[in-house]
Amino acid sequence: MIRTGYFSPEQPDLFVPIFDALVRHGDHYMLLADYNAYVICEDRVDVAFRDRQRWTRMAILNVAGAGRFSIDRLVREYAAAVWEAEPVSNAETR
Repeated sequence: MIRTGYFSPEQPDLFVPIFDALVRHGDHYMLLADYNAYVICEDRVDVAFRDRQRWTRMAILNVAGAGRFSIDRLVREYAAAVWEAEPVSNAETR
């Protein structure tokens, strides 16, 4: 669809360089390496989503299983451990 101009009908060749980089020039960063597994997983998600009761249960268990995960906490811990950086309060940035 990228190669055929589906996403850019006014400029059908707009995304051809992306297609070429992935398909014709070796996919240097291996972006397509797990594409088939991704498609299979998306199909499983579609099936699960149609079963509202199952989807609701999965969503609740996912949130409950997240536990202590927080992107803010993760960034704070990374900054402290790797960069030895201290947080700056909003008052200091004004």
